[in-house]
Amino acid sequence: MIKLSVHSPEGALVQTEVSRVELPGAKGRFVVLEDHAPLISSLTEGNIVYRSGDADDESLSIKSGFVEICDNHVSACVEL
Repeated sequence: MIKLSVHSPEGALVQTEVSRVELPGAKGRFVVLEDHAPLISSLTEGNIVYRSGDADDESLSIKSGFVEICDNHVSACVEL
């Protein structure tokens, strides 16, 4: 599982464990699965889409931000 943390200046938006995360990267959308290589990327306007187990996808609309991926932890700081 992947630990997903999404924060904005207003506070924590998402803190959960997920099986996959799709992010709107500056060079295009990309998917993070378990054991993804370490990465830091800027984020552009779009949706962060994530899935917890067998549940339906959930999404969060953002304007911009940054994400760090390391050791099955996805940590994003975003503007809504």
